[in-house]
Amino acid sequence: MSSRVLVVEDETHLADGLKFNLEAEGYLVQVVGDGESAIDRLLKTKEKFDAVVLDVMLPGIDGFGVASALRKAKNYVPVLMLTARGRPEDVLEGFAAGADDYLPKPFQLPIFLARLQGLLRRTGWMSSGKKDSKEKPAGQKAAASGKNAAQTAEEDLFTFDGKTLDFDTLELRTGTNTVQLTLMEAKEEDLFTFDGKTLDFDTLELRTGTNTVQLTLMEAKLLRHLIRQNGRTVSRKSILEDVWDLREDTDTRAIDNFIVRLRRYIEDNPAKPRHLLTVRGVGYRFVS
Repeated sequence: MSSRVLVVEDETHLADGLKFNLEAEGYLVQVVGDGESAIDRLLKTKEKFDAVVLDVMLPGIDGFGVASALRKAKNYVPVLMLTARGRPEDVLEGFAAGADDYLPKPFQLPIFLARLQGLLRRTGWMSSGKKDSKEKPAGQKAAASGKNAAQTAEEDLFTFDGKTLDFDTLELRTGTNTVQLTLMEAKEEDLFTFDGKTLDFDTLELRTGTNTVQLTLMEAKLLRHLIRQNGRTVSRKSILEDVWDLREDTDTRAIDNFIVRLRRYIEDNPAKPRHLLTVRGVGYRFVS
């Protein structure tokens, strides 16, 4: 079945060009020219789309406002944000609003199509993971995820307490010793449990008792980066460069906004955090 894409773009020539090229690739495409219309279709009439291509500079409600409205309404349709503003601060604002990826204008069509296909693949992995978690053993679920080593290279290493888990080679390394894991043992490490909470990095979910919070891709990447360094301070520089591929001299206020949101998810009292701690003048430290 063809994927349905909503293009939210007020520049008619660009919207028409995107629609033409997406339809040529086999997508089913709808176009709206302002943020209010996008919110109407996605939240009021609840039309189902597989992805949203969202321009930032829109009349009325801008792209940041649309993305924020979707996430507040617990609509987690993948959002590819288009921006003519190349400042890293704007990129971070987009991620903070709930965008899954961004692309600065002007862009090359093959890059645009590759980014969109990447978001749709990720959604497919998540859907497959949720279905398989009910129907298949953990090992089969990992095999069905469709990820290869190149796509998940950065996620394949998890370091804690002087130990390293390598999910690519299925090894647990402790100093000079190496333990070979089974596929089922390794798959269990996609789940990180602490203080009665479970983080599922396969489905991007945080489960606390009977409640489930759906994380955005950027929230999950930041949280996983902090958890990998459990007990160690992670600098703002590391977050910018290793999580978001941004320069270290970027305005870091958006990081603070992400931390505030993550604390609301994982802390019993966000005003007095026990797990996600601030190290003044340096960065943050996660403590399980």
